[in-house]
Amino acid sequence: MDTQAKKTALRGITYGLYLVGTKDDSGVNAFAGNWLTQTSFEPPLVALAVKAGTRSQKQIAASRVFSVNVLEAGQKDMVTAFFRALEPEGNKLAGYEFATGTTGCPLFKDALSYFECEVIDQVEKGDHFTYIGKVIDAGVHRKGDPLTMKETGFYYGG
Repeated sequence: MDTQAKKTALRGITYGLYLVGTKDDSGVNAFAGNWLTQTSFEPPLVALAVKAGTRSQKQIAASRVFSVNVLEAGQKDMVTAFFRALEPEGNKLAGYEFATGTTGCPLFKDALSYFECEVIDQVEKGDHFTYIGKVIDAGVHRKGDPLTMKETGFYYGG
């Protein structure tokens, strides 16, 4: 296989860029995630891939819940702040205010919208875990266009 062709082709998959909230007994966390897609209307299901061995992956495995915060076009600085390990400071992560919802995972007030999921299945293959989450709650803060990977110039894949 032509490695460069594979990378170019796989990077052609279009993605959004989200803040994924997690939690466990040690507290809350969030990370910038983009391998996410809806997989069912009824019940509402999403698939989320999370890098194996990370704090967030371990938190999802332990708590069996996660939140997805849909960011607005132009919020590159916000999502970039979540490319590193973080510790909460009161009700803020990386300086961004959050509340917790049904799952106890972070819901960011600056996001366009959010949804919260309970993990109903998982696949452990390759260097990521894929979690199937049933959407159990959702909310909208305001209308706007969602942030995309293309807008940021970032690449994750290939």
